[in-house]
Amino acid sequence: MDKDLAESLANLKLQVLQEEIDKILSAWGYTDASAFLKDAEEGTIREAENDAIGLTNLLDQKEELLELKRQWSL
Repeated sequence: MDKDLAESLANLKLQVLQEEIDKILSAWGYTDASAFLKDAEEGTIREAENDAIGLTNLLDQKEELLELKRQWSL
């Protein structure tokens, strides 16, 4: 696969992931993922378990993709 195409696809995927992250945070009135996850874990916000799991998965996917892009730059 062409490197430019792969990078374009990675950037598009990162954008989609960020939109999903923002959607979850916005639904709960948060702008910071760490604060949301902390409050969800501590039980400060009720009924947030499923969104916290989803957010964690999205953040993991984002980090994996960013790491892959860093490797391409080497």
